[in-house]
Amino acid sequence: MFISHGACPCTEVKIRLTLPDSIEQYSPRACDCDFCITKGIAYLSDPRGSLDIDCIEPMEIQRQGSNQAGFLTCATCHTVIAVSVNLEGKLIGALNSSLLSNHLPLQSATQVSPKLLSPKDKLKRWQSVWLNITINDSSYVHD
Repeated sequence: MFISHGACPCTEVKIRLTLPDSIEQYSPRACDCDFCITKGIAYLSDPRGSLDIDCIEPMEIQRQGSNQAGFLTCATCHTVIAVSVNLEGKLIGALNSSLLSNHLPLQSATQVSPKLLSPKDKLKRWQSVWLNITINDSSYVHD
């Protein structure tokens, strides 16, 4: 079991990532949409893992593309923490891998193109690769 911590640049949002394998085994996924390219985000997830988010202020939720997924963003520094979706009453998603304190051992990012998938296929794909997310902020409302 591999556990890593991290935070957004202003440290208002802290994260704890739990993965079944060591960090060197993972290659984050770099989405090729304009939003993710502009922000330089590569996402990390494993359906057997979990992400715990501890935030002081409620996070903002941004929508892009098909508007299915929500980009959880720090309300203070506006850094994207994770991308998420609520499926069957469970919040799942993928972490912005650059927020990990030890992200350097990760393999090079693999480019992906979710915009080529239908909305139904996106949900199916996310369900197969994303991890469970818990957010400690009680004011956060799952969408």
